[in-house]
Amino acid sequence: MTATDYRIEVDGDREDAYDVRFAVFVEEQGVDPDIEIDEHEDEATHFVAYADGDPVGAARLREPEAGVGKVERLAVLESHRGEGLGRELMDAVEAAARRQGLTRLILHGQLRVVDFYEHLGYEQVSDEFEEAGITHVKMAKSIDRAEDSSLSGRR
Repeated sequence: MTATDYRIEVDGDREDAYDVRFAVFVEEQGVDPDIEIDEHEDEATHFVAYADGDPVGAARLREPEAGVGKVERLAVLESHRGEGLGRELMDAVEAAARRQGLTRLILHGQLRVVDFYEHLGYEQVSDEFEEAGITHVKMAKSIDRAEDSSLSGRR
């Protein structure tokens, strides 16, 4: 584990987020580039993680129904995996969701990373399904606004 200091921007540079997402989803995992950018980009809050000024992680959050946030497009460049950046991005997303007054988060997690999300308190709430040619499951977590104060001192 390395001691890389990451800077996470909420409402970060969308092009930087796209660069990370294309590297992970399109180049590494073979997702069709025509579906990586979708009709929800403008309504989403984009998160970008930087290491030494370079974008190395991304995520987005949107509110598809009142009070419910959907975490999407969580991606960390291969060279920065295993350093806790995915957790830092999810902490930032959850903190932003609380500030927006959301009480529940959902996501479609790739089957291979279900354990990561379970460790963060998400529960599987669906059977397996295919999305972008990859097996996923729907996961959910209730969030409490009071938890946000415990995160504020961590950054």
